Amino acid sequence: MRSKELKRPETDWVLLAMTLFEATAFILLAFRDGFDFVPLILAVSVPLLLVAQVLLLGRAYPHMDSYILIIVNFLCGVGLIMLYRLDAGRALRQLLFYGVGVMAMMGMTFLVARYRGWRKLRLLIMLASVAMLGLTLLIGEENGGAKNWIDLGFLSIQPSEFVKVALVLCLAMDLSERRTVRQLVPVGLFAVACVGLIVLQKDLGAVLICFLTCLTVYYVATSNWMLALAGLVCAAAGSTVLYHLFDHVRTRVAIWQNPWDSPQGSGYQIIQSLISIASGGLTGMGLGLGSPDIVPVAESDFIFSAICEEFGILVGLILILLYVILFARGLLLAMRARSSFHALLAVGAVTSLALQTFMIVGGVIKMIPLTGVTLPFVSYGGSSMLSSMLMLGILQGVSISVGEQDESQWRMARRREEVPEL
Repeated sequence: MRSKELKRPETDWVLLAMTLFEATAFILLAFRDGFDFVPLILAVSVPLLLVAQVLLLGRAYPHMDSYILIIVNFLCGVGLIMLYRLDAGRALRQLLFYGVGVMAMMGMTFLVARYRGWRKLRLLIMLASVAMLGLTLLIGEENGGAKNWIDLGFLSIQPSEFVKVALVLCLAMDLSERRTVRQLVPVGLFAVACVGLIVLQKDLGAVLICFLTCLTVYYVATSNWMLALAGLVCAAAGSTVLYHLFDHVRTRVAIWQNPWDSPQGSGYQIIQSLISIASGGLTGMGLGLGSPDIVPVAESDFIFSAICEEFGILVGLILILLYVILFARGLLLAMRARSSFHALLAVGAVTSLALQTFMIVGGVIKMIPLTGVTLPFVSYGGSSMLSSMLMLGILQGVSISVGEQDESQWRMARRREEVPEL
């Protein structure tokens, strides 16, 4: 059976449904307060950007995973809809980040699928990552208790977002070729340096994502469960130490345990988030009819509660289901990969995105303490959007490589069948 993934009819229906949803939502926003012409432009441009990617990239790379691309772009569209509802200016800036992210995704897709000189970039990636994190400690700005932003005047960046991508690339490069502890010393030192510098920035969310991603990729590559278990023990011990060292960590744990101790103070944000989700019910209050802006930082950390208030808990569950499908397809790519490098790339990208999604959704609904990370592809933020799209590029590059290898084997098998026996 030919392994080349053909465009299925159901893909067209899914694409049509998602573009209609986005267009309808922006049209509603256009008439929410009088008349606003900008949402009408977005009602055409955002779905068009999704369709253009599917058609153009599908033509350039027939083995691209169309479902992953559609899901991610729909998540970006939902984020833009809610951002425009909350703050039109930020929504337009996010649209710019979205466009730049698409170009970054295409570049990473090409590199993963076609480039064979990753070893030449390994040292540069490591040095640049450590330098960015070190620079953040020196001149970075504090936000929410963590010193993890660099203000460039016209733009603020969060270097730890890009370090997550660098870790996935470097771990896949080294673990695909080396297995002994001695051979893994360079990448191990790089991972320790990155995690250590992020700890000094007091960014607990990024620390957990980076550490657990490293641990997962290492376990998948080596099957060394004893060292993986030791890593989990170290993670638990490290979290306990951070709890006693950093005030904002203790505050977030206390809020998670009982936010009603300070309903007008430190617990206000999570309480309003829970009220926002509950007030939306199953079907939501309607786009523009709720009050999601009451929740502080609704455009970033708490955008999931804003979506649930106006679109309903059912739409929130659908978004979670889309994330699950995205991660499942990414893991299937890892299982189908013919090279350990591509398999580990897919595992690393999926693990990083899945951890980030779980941490923010779990924090917003008070399942776990809030860590202040963003919801991938949905929350406002240029650094988050770019790093998430780079992860998407990694998955698409692996998909193309897997598809081409499968097709090559299929062609060889067909040739053998067509050769007559002597």
